[in-house]
Amino acid sequence: MEKAKQSGANLAFGGERLEMPHDGYYMSPTLFTETDNSWDINQEEVFAPLACVMRVKDLDEAIAMTNDTRFGLTGGIITQSLRSSAMFKEQVQAGCVMVNLATAGTDYHVPFGGRKQSSFGPREQGQYAKEFYTIVKTAYQKAY
Repeated sequence: MEKAKQSGANLAFGGERLEMPHDGYYMSPTLFTETDNSWDINQEEVFAPLACVMRVKDLDEAIAMTNDTRFGLTGGIITQSLRSSAMFKEQVQAGCVMVNLATAGTDYHVPFGGRKQSSFGPREQGQYAKEFYTIVKTAYQKAY
């Protein structure tokens, strides 16, 4: 939080530490605007209720910016364009890609794992992950 502010990010709202009746570290949902993709706040996996807004000129720049990190846990886009959503899903280097949905809260019953340094070893969900990455083909042949 402090590094983002020192870098020049605009704290639109949130960021306060919350006191809860049980142990832990809690903060209010936070939104930064006017951030730069090269800043730590956008280059690290920040596991917090935090989002950053960055302006881009077009879909190609958005995809390039999304992929410009050593991590690839999730990526998302908000759009009404089927073309844009298809391009984003195909080109973004992330283990889970969302269209018109939050990037957090993936379903636990489906195989999941990140890409790049957001992943370690095989995908979660055991046998389901194996089936997820397997292409099944049925072939018939008549012997003569």
